[in-house]
Amino acid sequence: MSKILVIEDEAAIRRVLVKILSEESDSYNVQEAEDGLKGIETIKKEDFDLVLCDIKMPKMDGVEVLEAARKLKPEIPFIMISGHGDLDTAVNTMRLGAFDYISKPPDLNRLLTTVRNALDRKELVVENKILKKKVSKNYEMIGESKEIGVIKDMIEKVAPTDARVLITGSNGTGKELVAHWIHEKSQRSSAPFIEVNCAAIPSELIESELFGHVKGAFTSAVKDRAGKFEAANKGTIFLDEIGDMSLSAQAKVLRALQESKISRVGTDKDIKVDVRVVAATNKDLKKEIEEGNFREDLYHRLAVILIKVPSLNDRRDDIPMLISHFSKKIATEQGTAPKDFSKKAVELLKTYDWTGNVRELRNVIERLIILGGKEVTEDDVKLFASK
Repeated sequence: MSKILVIEDEAAIRRVLVKILSEESDSYNVQEAEDGLKGIETIKKEDFDLVLCDIKMPKMDGVEVLEAARKLKPEIPFIMISGHGDLDTAVNTMRLGAFDYISKPPDLNRLLTTVRNALDRKELVVENKILKKKVSKNYEMIGESKEIGVIKDMIEKVAPTDARVLITGSNGTGKELVAHWIHEKSQRSSAPFIEVNCAAIPSELIESELFGHVKGAFTSAVKDRAGKFEAANKGTIFLDEIGDMSLSAQAKVLRALQESKISRVGTDKDIKVDVRVVAATNKDLKKEIEEGNFREDLYHRLAVILIKVPSLNDRRDDIPMLISHFSKKIATEQGTAPKDFSKKAVELLKTYDWTGNVRELRNVIERLIILGGKEVTEDDVKLFASK
């Protein structure tokens, strides 16, 4: 049932709106408030799928109600009710986030169509949020160890800001997961998350990949092409293995961070970009700086917040949870039932030296599920996961 709140100080119009909506559908639960203050108090106490709000009211006008409600519960669609002299204000409220406006006296068909459209959009927003939560499980950080708890707490504090983050840690520890979590918990979560593996791109192509190029910039540049920074505009760019980036590309990244602008290869024309940069590396960047392989000024620009992801050997208590998680995930991927691991099998796996970290553990779990018995035993581990 859709809950609708009508905020209107004129009792006659309020009664008409409530009557129209109540008679239109049994699925509409309509409540009313006689002024803006009462309306905000009601919104604070209850959740609504839609608010119809008059613009000119005593105590608190409709614009103030809309602005206050957007801070409290930004997902609620607002339809503004405007008198003849309020049309300019009504249009302005749409810039503030209102879904639409209707004029007094309300036209029946226009009113009902607008209400249905607003409720449809609210339902779509809710579905998208549910879908986003499902998608987020692909990047779930599994573990309850103290080390993982520290990282989760840092992400909660850092994600809502635009602070740049440098993630360090060995290969296979989950640096990419941390980057995804930062993006998905940020204000930029609805915008692109663009990942660039700096180690996988030849040094002569990294600048073109990051900043784009114009036609004729080099032999194979047959047309203009936007780079990753432009693709990530309003969102997040994740520069993985940034320690492998060439010095010339580092200089351009530094400029992008300093001036929020880039230029494509082959032109000096500036392009403004609004991008949050999250970087990761498995290298000791301070050592790279000493050896002249990495710019110190870029390091300080990137390392506003430092997050070090621990090795699996440093959080062995998380291994049982990871085994259970990977067993279920692999079974889903293969269309089979998850396998149980005996207590002794789990304890044995906890003693291994996981130089490849979580990525290596996942591969071993998949091997044991394929080759082991109905329950993976200590003998299976010795036979198929020997180190």
